[in-house]
Amino acid sequence: MERNKNLYAIRRKMQLVAHKLMTPEFMSKLYFRIVLGYKLDLKNPQTLNEKLQWLKLYYWANNKDAIKCADKYAVREYIKNVGKEELLNDILNSWDKAEDINWEELPNKFVLKCNHGCGYNIICKDKSMMNEEEVKKTLDKWMKEDFSAFNEEPHYGKIKRKIICEKFLEGDVINYNIYVFNGKAIFFSVAGGLGEGVDEHLTYYNPNGTVADFKNKSYPAQEDPLSPLLPEMIKTAEFLAKDFPMVRVDLFDINGKIILSEMTFTPGGALIPFEPLSADRKLGDKLDISYLKKDL
Repeated sequence: MERNKNLYAIRRKMQLVAHKLMTPEFMSKLYFRIVLGYKLDLKNPQTLNEKLQWLKLYYWANNKDAIKCADKYAVREYIKNVGKEELLNDILNSWDKAEDINWEELPNKFVLKCNHGCGYNIICKDKSMMNEEEVKKTLDKWMKEDFSAFNEEPHYGKIKRKIICEKFLEGDVINYNIYVFNGKAIFFSVAGGLGEGVDEHLTYYNPNGTVADFKNKSYPAQEDPLSPLLPEMIKTAEFLAKDFPMVRVDLFDINGKIILSEMTFTPGGALIPFEPLSADRKLGDKLDISYLKKDL
């Protein structure tokens, strides 16, 4: 859905203020009630969103591997260590500050990202058409933001901020977001146009490729042809997720090659508006975090 930029900016500023004044638990409960319409139970979480909130507040915040894998730069080390380096897109360069970027050294096409949150992406299809100063201004703004404050996602706040430049991926880039619970892929989503305000859609599927019986209330569903690499993607996602109770593994099919997009531990800020609401509980039943709660 098209975003009102002024209202969005005001909301972000209010979230930063609230983050400084209130506890993460209080703000998480408030956001949960506003977005999902029911009370967040952190003592006895039952729905998927409740369990994601519990993981967000009490588990991911101090899990070194989760913090590393949420980091769009450091995740590369994790992927190499598990023997899946072939999944990584090429990094052309990285910097600690936007002012360090040498525009002349960049190719005509590239992607700039900040590593410490979501939505910090600049896709360049023609360098001659981009305003270098405006790009650096945007990157400077993002680098100053504490992404963890917006939806109370503390693990993002422990990432050392960096700007990275990745190779531009040619062809139709479709992101397969695969939700893995306790080592098993439970469902996945395919989306298009999110944040662009044009032809935005998001559809949930079962691991076998059939359309799931639930939707995302924020976006219309649109059934699209699926990648022939889907079975391999599912297997890859389960392998990468095997050391975590839950993670969404985001993969691309780029001209018949699987490329990692990112690993997400709090999808949707742990505020996914499922429709019908009963799907939230049914999916929650499939994620076991009981053994984690005993250790805390």
